[in-house]
Formats: sequence, structure tokens, C-alpha cells
Amino acid sequence: MTEPTAPGSRRVAVAAPHPAALDAAAEAVAAGGDAIDAALAAAAALTVVYPHQCSIGGDLVALVRRPGHGVTAVVSAGAAPSGIDVAALAQQERMPRQGAQTVTVPGVVAGWQAIDALGGRLGLRPALLRAAGLAAEGAPVSAGLARAVALREHEIRADAGMTDVFGDGVGGLLGTGDRLVQPALAATLTELAADPGAMYRGRIAASITARLRELGGAHTEADFAAHEAELAEPEQAAVAGVRWWVAPPPTQGVVLLGILPEALADGAGAADRTAEFVDAVHRAALVRQAELGDPRGGPIDVAAMTDPRDTGRAGALPRAGRALGDTVAVTAADTDGTVVTLIQSVYQLFGSGILDPGTGVVLHNRGSAFSTDPAHPGHVGPGLRPPHTLLPVIAETDGLVVALGCQGGSAQPWILAQVASDLVDADSDPVAVLGRPRFVVGARDLGHEEMTLVAEPGTDDAIAAAGVLGLPVARTAGPVDEAGHVQTVRLHADGHLDAASDPRADGRAVVLHAN
Repeated sequence: MTEPTAPGSRRVAVAAPHPAALDAAAEAVAAGGDAIDAALAAAAALTVVYPHQCSIGGDLVALVRRPGHGVTAVVSAGAAPSGIDVAALAQQERMPRQGAQTVTVPGVVAGWQAIDALGGRLGLRPALLRAAGLAAEGAPVSAGLARAVALREHEIRADAGMTDVFGDGVGGLLGTGDRLVQPALAATLTELAADPGAMYRGRIAASITARLRELGGAHTEADFAAHEAELAEPEQAAVAGVRWWVAPPPTQGVVLLGILPEALADGAGAADRTAEFVDAVHRAALVRQAELGDPRGGPIDVAAMTDPRDTGRAGALPRAGRALGDTVAVTAADTDGTVVTLIQSVYQLFGSGILDPGTGVVLHNRGSAFSTDPAHPGHVGPGLRPPHTLLPVIAETDGLVVALGCQGGSAQPWILAQVASDLVDADSDPVAVLGRPRFVVGARDLGHEEMTLVAEPGTDDAIAAAGVLGLPVARTAGPVDEAGHVQTVRLHADGHLDAASDPRADGRAVVLHAN
């Protein structure tokens, strides 16, 4: 969506994957909020209406650009509990896919607090109370949520908390258009509106940790109380005349920086450029698997990921399974120069498969991304964070600031790289760019036992390049979720805003008039 800005007026552009998020953002802007408030209102609403993709029981990574302050990374990725049994896990080939052992301390709420402190005008209370009302009154089950419920029926029925929320009360499960009412979550959000820190101490933390221990976890209230969002210097690079910012490890932002030279290359024919890009993606995927981890657990070879051109590397990080519907991205930009890209996630559909009845919180399974190999940079350990897929991006030219984020698990670098080269062109149509066919490369995260290129129709050059590299190809019948749900907003030097929401998702983009 594009809309010019009248002289002297202030506007906020927002893109998100669900209409309820845009409604919440509009209410925040109408109340005098800025891009930070709009993004946080959208994010809070999404934890209610998109519980298969995100919740306050998940993690958050964001970038915030403020005039006069540059870009700040907010990394609120939770750690494994201090009492986790590393020796027992080391005997397993890979981490469990779901269950209490895959739950790390949830970072979303602490992340919201950190973002709000960077310049929000309204505070978190209005956004959390609005989300609480949405949970109490109920919201229609979207088509995407209904598909997720059907796909995860076994896991939902295996957990009493999940069954109580996503069951229809007569033995079935909720479907499209049914009303999703979450009274326990409403009470939790109301409590957090009064004190967001209550997520990490008192009743909420006690309830969640007690439930996890019942199910075999080692979590304690002290583990929750120890969590803090990290304000970090972003990793950055200048490529093809564009300045790029991404969050640092344990997130995979540096992997995107490593493939941007090929993604933004010009001068060769289209087929040759695509072949070079696919080759770079393949190498970057292997390096990411071999090198990404938590700097708290030992040195991380960032240089290898920002220059993944050693073809002798081979990745070995065990993955838990397909990463479908794992993430939501919200992007927002204000004509005052504030730009936000925020990603929050339960990792895989419905995360750990655990919903704490006492709080109504769906808990993520981000810990399933740990390696059980003690020698791996991404090894599991007390107080360590798993290798993280969340990848918010800000890019800036002399005439444009672009915020990007997407769903897509480990494939997020390749998804974003395929749209970035055109989105940094101020004359491009962001709606058209996000609608183009894409490909992704992955292995277990895409449901394949070996590295495979998954190709939407219209990506013939990438398919041909995969053949040359000996990469297996899985063709899709049309656009697919695996190719990502990209959200983008752009602030132009002349003050006008435009935005787009990926047609693969259920959302939209709006430009709002600010008071």
C-alpha cells in the first residue's frame, strides 16, 4: 500500500499477517502512538489470534531505528533451564521435537518492555488490555489457525490445556469461523498490563514452571526471574551501496549478510546471477548449520557466516522437523523517522504442544533447535540460548529506509535476499515484489533428509542451478508457506510511506493517519 504524506502531517505504515493486528495498530496510532506503539499493539494482538505461530510463551527479536540514535537490536531469546540434564540429552541423536525439554524461558514480554523503552509513547498497558479483551471476548478462528489445529490434532488432544482451549466442547476441535475464547490468557494479559515484569516472577512464572516440571522439565522460578532482554549492537554491512543491519548471534542475521553480495549482484545475465545466488545459498546453509550458536557457550565464527565461501564446510546441526507456521513478523515506520521490525515466535506449530492451564500460555519449542553434540557451537547447556531463526532486517539508502521480516524458519535469509534487491529500489512496487515466486533451500526444517531446493512455479533458473549443483529439487504446485510470509514498510526521503504484506499470509498493510 502506498499513500503520500501531506505537508506537516504524521503517518505510520504497518504490515502484519492478520487483520486483528492491523486493527490494534490503528487504535494505537489513533491514541497518539508512534511506530513503536503500533508494532507493539499488533504484536500483542497476534499472541491472541495466532497462537499456533506466536504467544507470550515464545521468543522475540527486533530492530528499532530511531532518529539520532541509529539502529538497536533487541534480542529476547530465552535460555535453557539451569537444571537441564545435558548428559542425558547427549545420548540422543537430536533434541526432542516437542515436550517440556524443548521449552526455553519465553522472551516475548521482556522484549516488548525493551522495545517500549526505546521510545513508545503509550506504554504497554493499552496494547495488553486490548489483547486481553480480544482473548476474553473471543475471535473467529482464521483459516490458517484452523489448518494448524487440524495438522496438530494429535498433539492438541495429548495436552489437557491445549484440548481445553482448542476443543469445541463436544469432542471435536475448533474450525474456521468458530470462536476462540481464552479466559485464562485474558487474565494473564490483564495482570501483565498492570506489571509486565509479572511474566517472570510471581503467579505466572510459578504456574508455568510447575506445569513444566510435571511434564519432566527442569524449569524453576529462578530461571524465569533471571531472564532479561538484551539490547545489542546490530551486525551491519554495506553491500551494493546499501547499509544493512541485522541482529547478532544466536540469531542467523549474519547469514543474510553473507549472501547479499550475490543477491544484489548485477552485470551478468539473469540465469547466471541466479546460479551464483543458489550456489551461495547452498554454501551459506551448510555454514549456518555448522557454525551458528550462542556466544555465551563459546566462540562463534561470525566471519565464516558473513563470508560462507569455503565449500569444504558441511553442516551437522540436528533439526527437529518441519518449521511450518513458526513465526510472525510486524513492521512499522513513522514519518518522524522511527522504523521497527519485530519478529515473535513459538518456533514450530503450537510450539512444545504444551498450554499451561493456569495462565493460558502456549509454550514454544525453541529448545528443539539445540544440538545434542557438546562440541557443536549450538550445543544445549544450562543458561544457553539455541541457534535462532528470527531475522529482522533494516536497510537504508540515501533515499529510503526499509524494514523487513518474515516467517520461514531456517530459510529466512534466502527468502529475504530474494526480495531485498528490489525493495531497496525506491521506484519498485513492494506489493508486486512480495508476490513474485520464490525458492528456498533446506533439509529437515523443510521436511527433507538432505539439503533440497523447494521451488514455487516460475523459478526455473533456480531449478536449473540446483541441477548443476546436484541439489535435489521439490517443486510445489503454487505459492507455499515455506517460501515465507514477508512483511515490509518503507520510509522514503520525501516523507511518504509505502508497505506490503505477503499474499501467502492472511494479513495486509496500511498507512495510518496519526493524531
